[in-house]
Amino acid sequence: MSEITTMTRGEAGMIGPGRLVLVVGPSGAGKDTLLRLAQAACVDDRDVVFPRRVVTRESSADEDNIAVSIEEFRRSQEHGDFAVHWQAHGHCYALPLGINDDIRAGRAVVANVSRTVIGELRKAYANVIVVAVTAPPDVLAQRLAARARHSDGNIGDRLARSISDASANADVTILNAGSADYHSRQLVRVIRNEGWHE
Repeated sequence: MSEITTMTRGEAGMIGPGRLVLVVGPSGAGKDTLLRLAQAACVDDRDVVFPRRVVTRESSADEDNIAVSIEEFRRSQEHGDFAVHWQAHGHCYALPLGINDDIRAGRAVVANVSRTVIGELRKAYANVIVVAVTAPPDVLAQRLAARARHSDGNIGDRLARSISDASANADVTILNAGSADYHSRQLVRVIRNEGWHE
């Protein structure tokens, strides 16, 4: 396992009253597509925030990350600029510390994170909802092959990774094998605390 997680310490008590909606799942499950559609659906809702992750990899058409060098990432980490950070597939990822202000203001913060941070985030935040997005293995393989992002490692190795603990820790699981519009509406209902079935 190449994933390492670290929480920023020093905050007293659990952060709330807003909700932290964590979207997890294997590469190729369509998390970024569903998040992009959900963000578009919530664009006028000031109580829903989609923070940009800080990543030591260039952004792609499917991701709206803040791309930084490993040196910039380490400086920000040392400065305490991250609410949480982790490593996966040879890259460093983080959520900005500003999400804490949004959650304290009662907003819903929605983020794509590694399943390795779920336990720590559940301890740090008062209201965490975990949404596991997955798809059948053949669909995952097709999506990863189409993406052709070699910096993330071998496709076979990535498909072999178990997501059982992501599903076990999930409050909601979306099998993203049908219409992206339909599944993004499910995600929006979870974000807005309306349940997830239409």
